[in-house]
Amino acid sequence: MKIAVISPNKSYLQDIGRTLEAQGHAVALVDGGKLSLRAAAEQEQPELMLVDGLYCGPSELLQVEYISTHHPVIAVILLCSPQTPEFLINAMRAGVREVLPSPVDQEALVAAVSRITAKLTGARTQNTGKVLAFMPCKGGSGATFLATNLGRQLARTKSVLLIDLNLQFGDALSFVHEGAPASSLADVAQSIERLDASFLAASSVRISPSYSILAAPEDPARAMEIKPEHIEAILNLAVTQYDFVLLDLSRTLDALTIKALDRAYRIFPVLQAGLPGVRNACKLQTLFKSLGYAPDKTEWVVSRFEKSADIGLDSIQRTLGVARLHTVPNAYKEVNAAINQGNALGGSGRSSAVAKSLAEFALSLISPKPGESRSLLERLLRWA
Repeated sequence: MKIAVISPNKSYLQDIGRTLEAQGHAVALVDGGKLSLRAAAEQEQPELMLVDGLYCGPSELLQVEYISTHHPVIAVILLCSPQTPEFLINAMRAGVREVLPSPVDQEALVAAVSRITAKLTGARTQNTGKVLAFMPCKGGSGATFLATNLGRQLARTKSVLLIDLNLQFGDALSFVHEGAPASSLADVAQSIERLDASFLAASSVRISPSYSILAAPEDPARAMEIKPEHIEAILNLAVTQYDFVLLDLSRTLDALTIKALDRAYRIFPVLQAGLPGVRNACKLQTLFKSLGYAPDKTEWVVSRFEKSADIGLDSIQRTLGVARLHTVPNAYKEVNAAINQGNALGGSGRSSAVAKSLAEFALSLISPKPGESRSLLERLLRWA
């Protein structure tokens, strides 16, 4: 487990660090007091924060409460004295897991960390995140836009990781973030033996406190380093760490893509209402059947749809043989402006039909109503 230890006492900080490292934990030592809490949470992204040096007053608990509210995946242990009954109650209300005296006894510290480790491991075992795959039927269909912007909406209340599996020409990160990633999926694959929650988080670009993207390689040649077994290992870990794992796929069905599709809870092929898109959708549908996927694993999405389109929804439904078809309205200028600026659409166009549909789509995934699990978008994306 990755632990951030915060204390203004450098000697004490080193002692705690050695104790925890001896137990096999990855430890980040932060020299500072309460003002270091937020920075440590953002920069280190630990699973546990061990905070020493507080005077244990109400104002300091507000700092702790900020961490538990904005970073709910981080557990907090306080080391402080004295410990009045009133303070202990307020500390628990602020989200603190345990309060230990300072200086702390080594055995008591190890025992407390072990308890929290066991609880976090048990919670991850019980709560498995959902894998959602987005795949274009034709280049430019809008699958990457849909995946990246939906991820931003889901992350308002849930933890989300988007993995860019368009390995040769993936650019999902640029849809919601400016700048190049420090590391990519290829770096994780190259050091797969190091894979744990901390390494995965550190290799991803953090878009918001609850939304991260694991980028495709900047150098297309490095895509050759990524194997299906790497994807399997990453997904096995990711679903224990995130509520939703979104996969942005290319339309090439190779062994790696099939591995990702096998793991998906739902596949969202995205097409436009034109003949090339519909033809490719039929090809994909045939391939999905050959792979043994159940019909309800796939939800077809028509993007940039307009009522005046030459090919209507009825024609597409008959061609694909599906009873349900979902649409995302056309808002080319608005969407294109958001992409060019590297911003999620919801941040600049909340009143648009597309932004509304994405927000409601995310809500349906988080809290589906009984009897609506088969069709996630039908009720929500009828903006055409």
